[in-house]
Amino acid sequence: MKQVVQNYKSGELALLDVPVPGCKPGGVLVRSAYSLISTGTELMKVSEAGMSMVGKARSRPDQVAKVMQSVATNGVPATYRKVMGKLDSYTPLGYSLCGVVEEVGAGVDDVKAGDLVACAGNEHALHAELNWVPKNLYAPVPDGLAPRHAAFGTVGSIALQGVRQGESRLGEVALVIGLGLIGQLVVQLLTASGVRVVGVDPDPVRCELAERLGAAACGDPASAAVEATVAELTGGHGVDQVYLAAGGGSNEPVELAARLCRDRGRVVDIGKCRLDLPWNAYYEKELDVRFSRSYGPGRYDPEYELEGRDYPIGYVRWTERRNLACFLDLLARGSVDVEPLVSHIADFDDAVETYRSLKDGELKAVAVLFRYPEQAGHATAPVVAVPAVAVPTASRKPSPVRAARTPVRLAFVGAGNYATSMLLPHLARRDGVELATVVTTTALSAANAQRKFGFAGATTDLDAVLGDKSVDAVFVVTRHSSHAELTRRALLAGKSVFVEKPLALTEDELAGVLAAVEESGNDRLQVGFNRRFAPLLQEAKKRFGARTGPASLRYLVNAGRLQHGSWYLRQGTEGSRFAGEGGHFIDTASWLLEADPVSVYAVAASGNEDLQVVLRYPDGSTATISYVTTGAPGFPKETLDVLADGKVLRLDDFVRASVHGPGKWVSSRLPKARDKGQSAQLAAFVKAVRTGGPMPVPLESLVATTAATLAVRAGLAGGAPVTLAGAR
Repeated sequence: MKQVVQNYKSGELALLDVPVPGCKPGGVLVRSAYSLISTGTELMKVSEAGMSMVGKARSRPDQVAKVMQSVATNGVPATYRKVMGKLDSYTPLGYSLCGVVEEVGAGVDDVKAGDLVACAGNEHALHAELNWVPKNLYAPVPDGLAPRHAAFGTVGSIALQGVRQGESRLGEVALVIGLGLIGQLVVQLLTASGVRVVGVDPDPVRCELAERLGAAACGDPASAAVEATVAELTGGHGVDQVYLAAGGGSNEPVELAARLCRDRGRVVDIGKCRLDLPWNAYYEKELDVRFSRSYGPGRYDPEYELEGRDYPIGYVRWTERRNLACFLDLLARGSVDVEPLVSHIADFDDAVETYRSLKDGELKAVAVLFRYPEQAGHATAPVVAVPAVAVPTASRKPSPVRAARTPVRLAFVGAGNYATSMLLPHLARRDGVELATVVTTTALSAANAQRKFGFAGATTDLDAVLGDKSVDAVFVVTRHSSHAELTRRALLAGKSVFVEKPLALTEDELAGVLAAVEESGNDRLQVGFNRRFAPLLQEAKKRFGARTGPASLRYLVNAGRLQHGSWYLRQGTEGSRFAGEGGHFIDTASWLLEADPVSVYAVAASGNEDLQVVLRYPDGSTATISYVTTGAPGFPKETLDVLADGKVLRLDDFVRASVHGPGKWVSSRLPKARDKGQSAQLAAFVKAVRTGGPMPVPLESLVATTAATLAVRAGLAGGAPVTLAGAR
């Protein structure tokens, strides 16, 4: 299928062929009929992409701050790879469309194939021929409403939420500053609510349009006529509400709002304009400044948007989806008219030229629609049944030795930040490796990975990849909640498997993986515990030498706080932060102490995720892992000490190491990039797949580390040490 994309680094716009998205549970697959270009938000994004790197940095100081923090935590090379990987990728455009339901996912019962729906979301209602849309981000289109009008549903919801924030009442007077697409809709919604509206915009054509759509009067912001009209309509008191629907870097909108608003009036920011509030003016009138967050309650809440958890109507009357349905109803009843806003309808095949014309100013428009090809006679592509993989019944069988010159063919399931910054760059340039297929649930991420790393194919069909006998190994680099199931399926399909940590989030998931090993006889499994492969740590362990007595290991992990909205915070589905990455530190401790733990004791600080985890080993050694989220962000992330037999091994964040004892060894004091062992681990895994030799880490050790990580939760709940099953 085709999708409009943009490379944020180069500014390139393209109509790209990408895989068809899969229809996941909790949503529907929608074939687009019309999608709406937001001439404000989207053109701002297009313009930013055309800036120099300095210009991009100036326009997004929030992102620059994140980059500097990443440099402090991960070092310059890793941060550079991550940032360039993000910039030099195709990103989607679009967030408002209307289309026909092509396929219904499990758990959806309010629409059926063939129904017309309006869709919302900058990750789900894209300028693409097909989109997967979760339940709370679509609404059925009322009978008789034209699809091109229903395509305005999302921007209409944005305007509607702004009006709700203003709490307008019958007979009041409102000022709308900025008469672009959102401003024109705000004018109509206020007029339909019995509010008299004055509009402000430097473009006389937009002012005339707003007056035709119900505004009492409109004019240039510098015009004295606007202030005279406000004085006449309000008896000199000023407007009850001001709606800021303007963009740009000027501070004039907020200054004008203060002049024309009445005492204790309301100022609602819907657009993205400069907000240097003149303190005296706002203070003296005690103005109530409010923000309108996009489509309404539910926005940016993954449980609402992605998992379909609605808010009770008794507590939240107007959610994203209810706003969308309400606006569609207003359109269907003629209370709002969007036809006069449609300046241009372009065929989807002309999307790139349309954006160029808008950016260059050749096409002046309030609203532009993409019209997609008629789909009559285009049925859903048939699902090809993949033959069942023969599952061996014997116990673990060694993998066959490959011919020395035959490349190892790899498939990736998932292509997120970690895969594209920490794994694929090493594999793409490795001799003897062929990147066969990348599988993702979103079409564009697969296309990006294919373009950047040279995968032979990209798809959203996992079954086809698992059934491909030419694929030797599967990398599972998805979100934590899917690791165990995908690993289980890949093992049953006879593939060697590299799964990024964690292997499992529950004891049942771990049991399922082991059952697949037992059933298939396939134990070709590696978990991404890379720190034991770090060259600096390996050298330090070698310098430390053999032990004769028990050791005391201390591992401080300055994990830091996560950004609001991070999927790592979804403990209900993705597990705790320690469950997600704690295996790294337990595996490192066990490797240094050359044994698996026999018991786990964990305590947590009240009110945060800080943990103290104490592991006991068969020879009496102990490892204490302090996992802290409340430390200083500038302090190194990982520091480790091992003390035994009159010797001390010290590791400082994979930049410097030392061993103190009868002799002393200190690594180079020159600054180095943090090498946490990803490259060496991947080399060892590829070698094992090619030669049929043992996996880099024994299965028993992977299971012991996973069991110990899971035991932390049980230890916290029980308040006592947990003895690990099979401990020896």
